Amino acid sequence: MGLPQLSIVIPVYNEEALLPELLSRTATVTRRLETEFAVPPSGVEVIFVNDGSTDRTFDVLKTHCETHRGYVLVNLSRNHGHQLAITAGLDCARGDAVVLIDGDLQDPPEVILDLYRRYLDGYDVVYAVRNSRQGEGWFKLATASTFYRVLRRLTAVDIPANTGDFRIMSRRVADVLRALRERQRFIRGLVSWAGFRQTGILYDRQPRAAGHTKYPLPKMIKFAIDGITAFSAVPLRLISYFGLLTAAAGFCYAIYVLYLRLFTQHTLQGWTSLIVIVVLLGGIQLIALGVIGEYLSRVHDESKSRPLYIIENLYAADRQREETTVTQ
Repeated sequence: MGLPQLSIVIPVYNEEALLPELLSRTATVTRRLETEFAVPPSGVEVIFVNDGSTDRTFDVLKTHCETHRGYVLVNLSRNHGHQLAITAGLDCARGDAVVLIDGDLQDPPEVILDLYRRYLDGYDVVYAVRNSRQGEGWFKLATASTFYRVLRRLTAVDIPANTGDFRIMSRRVADVLRALRERQRFIRGLVSWAGFRQTGILYDRQPRAAGHTKYPLPKMIKFAIDGITAFSAVPLRLISYFGLLTAAAGFCYAIYVLYLRLFTQHTLQGWTSLIVIVVLLGGIQLIALGVIGEYLSRVHDESKSRPLYIIENLYAADRQREETTVTQ
């Protein structure tokens, strides 16, 4: 049996309530790929990555994948995080093209057909651009918009705005990502960094059908920090520039104080201004140390050379499929 033409990678975490609809709509998409694009029945593989779910997600997917050919369950040993779950799926994908899509159904599986159609025009990457984002509040929309504006200004990599990880990639782009083993991963940034011919298509993002978001505010902040520090050293440069500016201001103020002391009769009380200056400079120093610490922590993580994730096992109806227990 030859390698599949298309691999669909779906990371999931505690999505038991959505699995029946997800499996049904995914099966419909694979059938339409066969009828509309003449993809053979064995030409599509669907790879679910269970990222340490604590509900019945693993049990449901294990049963389905062991009884339906073309479906694979990659069960991680614990929760490694969304970006590493995607990485595990990419490492296991064998198709000529690879689709990344979340399992919460906010990205409609039916859009895969549009991505594949555009991919056949000769593009290496076709990313899905959110024309609308239903079911998301003003705070989420405002912070997402701000994040992309800041990211585009701080980095030299052209990362499209209003996009997530929902996209299709050619095998050569997928191989580039597989070769990049950095721990603090920002997949959409890595894809843009890889280059090749890329384009986007518009789609309407749907509200969650069930469950709740797996990206609360703390995770969103961490994700934003990872994206900025992974592709930009600008924060470190800003600290240097601000330090020089502060030193220059302090030097000028010192000359002013000496002038008053030596050439005028003014007496300086100074307590209020002294406290303000000490608190201000102390705060700036702590912020600077925090930014430097973020970069150093990433260097520390990379130096350990631990595996990015650990696979407990692969579950599939095709027993001849190669199984891997640990992937780095």
